Amino acid sequence: MSYPHLLTPEERLADAKKQLSLPRIVVICGSTRFMTEMTEADLRETEAGRIVVKPGCDLKSPHELWSDPVEAVALKARLDDLHRAKIRLADEVLVVGDYIGDSTRAEIAYARSLGKPVRFTHPEVDA
Repeated sequence: MSYPHLLTPEERLADAKKQLSLPRIVVICGSTRFMTEMTEADLRETEAGRIVVKPGCDLKSPHELWSDPVEAVALKARLDDLHRAKIRLADEVLVVGDYIGDSTRAEIAYARSLGKPVRFTHPEVDA
């Protein structure tokens, strides 16, 4: 007797995207020092017909939401979790910028551990 194959959450997500005829989803990663470049990459990826998700907060720029240092630390942890969720949702990763810091390096490693293709605006930074 054979048992039905139970789909993993990742397989169910991929199946749902296919059934919904969703375009490819690209997550933009990189240092927030490249927010201007990320906006340009978002524009180009969108024009190419892809759904784009990217960092929504730049903690390096002043804002009342992260003006309290204690709150900023907690927010950074939540944003890191949120960005990993964006990576899980995406079909591929686009790394923007000519510098790879520790956070971006960890995001690239996470994406690759999930089997996500990773592209770079500056391929020379891919270790």
